[in-house]
Amino acid sequence: MVKALNDAGERTRIGLVDFEPIRIAGLREIFASRPDMEVVATDWAGAFRNPSFDLIVFVLRDMAFSLALLTRLRTRHPGLRVMVMSAAAEEEKIIEAISAGARGWLDETATPDDVMRAADVVLNGTIWAPRRVLSTVVERAVEGSALRTRKHNPQFTEREEEVLQQLVLARSNREIAQALSIREQTVKSYVARLMRKVGVGNRIALSVHAASGNLGKDQ
Repeated sequence: MVKALNDAGERTRIGLVDFEPIRIAGLREIFASRPDMEVVATDWAGAFRNPSFDLIVFVLRDMAFSLALLTRLRTRHPGLRVMVMSAAAEEEKIIEAISAGARGWLDETATPDDVMRAADVVLNGTIWAPRRVLSTVVERAVEGSALRTRKHNPQFTEREEEVLQQLVLARSNREIAQALSIREQTVKSYVARLMRKVGVGNRIALSVHAASGNLGKDQ
C-alpha cells in the first residue's frame, strides 16, 4: 500500500465533511491503521478556510448544492484532492461529480479496503471510479475534442507513448514507474512534459489523447 505523505513529507490530512458522527467514527477507525494519515472532522466552511488538507471526503446529499460547493472549493484550492461518498451510483451522477472536480467516487457501502485503496489512488493524482464510468468520460472527451485533435496532433516519442498508455489505464505515477522500470520522479517529468506538449492541464486530458489512437511518433 502506498504511503500517503504530503509534499512536505508530513502526515496526510484528510478532512471529513458532512458525515454523521457514527460514520466519522467508522472512517477514523479505518484510517487508524495508517500512522501517516490524520483524519479531521470538519464542515464546508472549514474546508474552504483551511488549505492544509490534502484530501477532502464529503457526503453527496443535494446534488446541485454539493457540486456547486465542490466547484468553488476546487477553484479556491486547485491542488486539493476531493473524494465523494454517496448511496446513489448512477453513472451520470458520478460523471457530473468528476466533471465538477471530484477525483474519487465511493459507494457508502464501500469496504474498509476500498476506502483505503481509493484514498491512496486519489492522493497519487489518479481517479477512483467504476471502470465503466472512466470509459464513458474518456469516450465523451474524445468525441468532443475530435476536431481539435485532428487540427493539433503533436508527435510523441516511444517512451512518451508508453507513459500515455499507462495513464489511460488510470494508473498512478508509482504504478507507471514499476511497469516501465523507471523512477517515479521520471514519470512525473514525463507527465509534465506531455501536458505542455499537448497543451492540457490534467492527466485525464492526456489519457484522451492516448485513447484517441491519433498519436504520432517522433522520427
